Amino acid sequence: MTYDVIVIGGGAGGLTVAAGAASLGARVALVEKNEQLGGDCLHAGCIPSKALIEAANEVFHARQLEAVGIKASGKVDLGEINRRVKEAIGQIQEHDRKERFEALGIDIYIGSAVFENQHNISVNAQILSAKKIVIATGSRAMVPPIEGLKEAGYITNETVFDLEVLPERMAFIGGGPVGLEIAQAYSRLGTDVTVFEKGSAVLKQEDHDIQAKATELLEKEMTILPNTHIERCSHDKAAKFVHYSVNGREHTLEVDHIFVATGRRPNTDTLKLEQAGIKQDEQGFIEADHTLRTSQHHIFAVGDVNGSFPFTHVAGQEGKLVVQNALFNLKRKMSYDFLPWNTYITPEIFHLGMTQQEAGKAYDTSIYYTPLNEVDRFVADHADDGFIKVITDTNGKILGAHALGKGAGDWMQVLIYAVNQGAKIGDLSQMIYPYPNHAAAIETISNQYWRQKLFSGIVPKVTGKLVKWLP
Repeated sequence: MTYDVIVIGGGAGGLTVAAGAASLGARVALVEKNEQLGGDCLHAGCIPSKALIEAANEVFHARQLEAVGIKASGKVDLGEINRRVKEAIGQIQEHDRKERFEALGIDIYIGSAVFENQHNISVNAQILSAKKIVIATGSRAMVPPIEGLKEAGYITNETVFDLEVLPERMAFIGGGPVGLEIAQAYSRLGTDVTVFEKGSAVLKQEDHDIQAKATELLEKEMTILPNTHIERCSHDKAAKFVHYSVNGREHTLEVDHIFVATGRRPNTDTLKLEQAGIKQDEQGFIEADHTLRTSQHHIFAVGDVNGSFPFTHVAGQEGKLVVQNALFNLKRKMSYDFLPWNTYITPEIFHLGMTQQEAGKAYDTSIYYTPLNEVDRFVADHADDGFIKVITDTNGKILGAHALGKGAGDWMQVLIYAVNQGAKIGDLSQMIYPYPNHAAAIETISNQYWRQKLFSGIVPKVTGKLVKWLP
């Protein structure tokens, strides 16, 4: 069978490309190894983890009601929570059902794709050919080569939602967003959680102030052990054991489950990319330029598989760009300069653009900072742990924006729009913020710009004289 475009992978990036290309009149084949479309995000990542986090927060807040005279009791039924998680997956799966994409004229093949050469792939012994090929096969949890880990048994984001009984104790190896989100959720459900991080701190991609405050809050709910080296794992009939060292001294932790969150590896090992001359890096990620073309000009790589940023919204944006570049031979480039992301611990982290440390190396900067205990709505919600921070150049151009706070991933969206429109921090002060909402944090911080510009230095002296002379 011959097509205009073959898309390998039915996750966010692949579905975006397939639907976009088909809607523009291209003949499209979509190859997916699993029976259901939707990819890791829907089945083992974004959606199930957020459903788990929501359930955990409900349990956590119910236990806090004793302060107002209501006592919560009972044992968490993890099996029921994970059934609730799967209900959310099932409902969203309706949007990604095969019939919807077949109705767009897309031919769907369920099976593993293997490159035969630069233009042909095989699926279940059937040869498919296309002018353009898009690889969007995603990634999976990387399992570190720790002695005894395989024998002791471990879980990842792909298997954690199958647990039926709430563990009493869990070890999390890795202090990145995936590990911390699930770790806090289990802590709030009632599990004794320990997070092992080989680096000096968790959340190392965040602004230092965000990192420090978020760690402080997380440590109230779990044990975080930085600068640790996992020596080995072992097990007996009743438990698993993590043997680790800190400053040369070895310790042992007994747990019920070990959760591995030490990064991602690309799903490229079965594609036989070498038969199409597609270059990969040492970790197996496909090398792609800013137009998302691989070493073969007609083959593109989108999403986790290209090693850029492992976010669903990035895969979707890359998919939109590839539709244009693949169908019309354009050379539009993907920019990651102001890529936003959220980390869904509680309170949430929002990240846009440069951190203060990054911006300070390239610009003369101005820093605007407001703690949330100065914003009325957060005070009223009894959720004022956190702050908002905006980094600008000396002319008010926004270089980075960061927040730690309840729902930060929602109300900080205003900053994304501002950056996209070329607005400066002072422009955000001109908006009307309905009182009392959470986005008033942005109003408060943007007002600082005008206070510095208008109410200090020579301006008050000049305006004072002007007022006296005016009738």
